[in-house]
Amino acid sequence: MPGKKYTPEEIIRKLREVEVLQGQGMKLDEALRKIEVSRNTYCRWKKEYGGMRVDQAKKLKELEKENSRLKRLVADQALDIQMLKEVASKNF
Repeated sequence: MPGKKYTPEEIIRKLREVEVLQGQGMKLDEALRKIEVSRNTYCRWKKEYGGMRVDQAKKLKELEKENSRLKRLVADQALDIQMLKEVASKNF
């Protein structure tokens, strides 16, 4: 059964909440139960988003979207060039 999908902003907030709870003396397992996240998920999130602020996560998301758009654009251009080469070679 798949779990809930969290946005990067929600993940960063939950990571911060764990830090605060641990700062108050709560053990990691208790803090993870409180935010309803498994240890594996926490470790994965910490590796990917640890130390990141919400504004940085938003910027990362924007950059990933732009990168995807540019990759599609390059692929389309490469296809256009290949088609033009084929047409040109048939005309000669």
